[in-house]
Amino acid sequence: MTVNSKKALKTKICDIIDGQTKDITAIGDAIRKKPELGYKEFQTADLSVRIMEKAGLSVESGLAITGVKGRLAGKRHGPAIALIGEMDALPAPDHPWADPETGVSHNCGHDAQVAGLLGAVLGLTAAGVAPYIAGTIIFFCVPAEEYVDIEFREGLQKEGLISYLGGKQELIKLGFFDNVNLSLMIHIHSSADFPTVAVAESSNGFVVKKVRFLGRSAHAGLAPHQGINALNAAHLAIAAIHAQRETFRDSDSVRVHPIITRGGDSVNTVPSEVWLEMFVRARTEEAIRDASEKVDRSLRAGAMALGAGVEIKTIPGYLPMTNNPELTDVFGTNSRALLGDDAFGLVPHRSGSTDMGDLSQIMPALHPYLAGAVGSPHGKSWQLADRSAVYTKVAKLMAMTAVDLLWGDAEAARSILRNHQTAFTREAYMALLDSWSKVEMYGEPR
Repeated sequence: MTVNSKKALKTKICDIIDGQTKDITAIGDAIRKKPELGYKEFQTADLSVRIMEKAGLSVESGLAITGVKGRLAGKRHGPAIALIGEMDALPAPDHPWADPETGVSHNCGHDAQVAGLLGAVLGLTAAGVAPYIAGTIIFFCVPAEEYVDIEFREGLQKEGLISYLGGKQELIKLGFFDNVNLSLMIHIHSSADFPTVAVAESSNGFVVKKVRFLGRSAHAGLAPHQGINALNAAHLAIAAIHAQRETFRDSDSVRVHPIITRGGDSVNTVPSEVWLEMFVRARTEEAIRDASEKVDRSLRAGAMALGAGVEIKTIPGYLPMTNNPELTDVFGTNSRALLGDDAFGLVPHRSGSTDMGDLSQIMPALHPYLAGAVGSPHGKSWQLADRSAVYTKVAKLMAMTAVDLLWGDAEAARSILRNHQTAFTREAYMALLDSWSKVEMYGEPR
């Protein structure tokens, strides 16, 4: 049946999604029951390919190892918008949803992202949107957003299978976002302080530090004076980092959070090798660089004080997230239409990080939050409150926003692109990431 207005098309899509609730819930539950870490999301990818192909989409798979990209082309030429779902889960062996074999769980809501994305596939294709839009809707299942399992990913780097640890970074580098003009995803939230649908002003970017202190082993009881205690050097370095905190401006939202991943080999031996790992987060590229240098100075100071050596490996993390204001307005209008006038609101800067930040630096992008979970994100208490409702809301909001952007001659999308000031070209973005990557060896055990 032909529709005669954008509103009627969106209503038709939402009705179809409602009618597919059982199938969409089954998709989400299948993903939830088979959680997979980044660059290992083979079952989630296979399921996504099957659903996209069954819906009649042209599909590419195996992108950056596990990424999946489906296309729905309109009848007229126009911009391309990527609707994104992140596939990976987290190590969480104490979570009630955890896979008993791997200890991995979807306790951040990526199962809902992919289920909602695939629900949007079902709604948009069944509604026959192609004659009404100019441009292309790209359904993109992306790998490896959670910055975990770093040793495994570094192994993939050594094998030449990836260049970057983050999935969107790798997809950008390989050119799979070259034909995308705008991007959108929806994250699930559990915050009582947020409205039902929230868009943050911005969020932090970060770099990763992998640090190795090198000392000299000796008998800890008989001859500690013959050793150089790498654990003490690390302790002093952490104290020096704490001493830097008053130099971080509040407006930069700096967060530095180290852990010791190896603290020695034997309690009866002066530790000769100690490993730290940390994120250095901040609101802007400049603030990240400033905090990173202060952390490096602190690490060198700890080594120097004990006469130890320190190897500092800096790895590119994610860039700060900046949500496009016009895209925010389009999404907000649909949020209010679907969930009520009070459902949508803006919230202040967030100190967490996402690799949607990388996309936001090279194109108009949006990373909103949708209520639908309880508990603490990444914690054992976190879970979806009403899975079916969450899955279908994500599907509807994605589909409705895509229609608004590309309806007619894609006037809304074209307006956003005309007014948007891109921070980096793809080439400049890649150069920035590479400039963050370095290894420094300072001193040696004396």
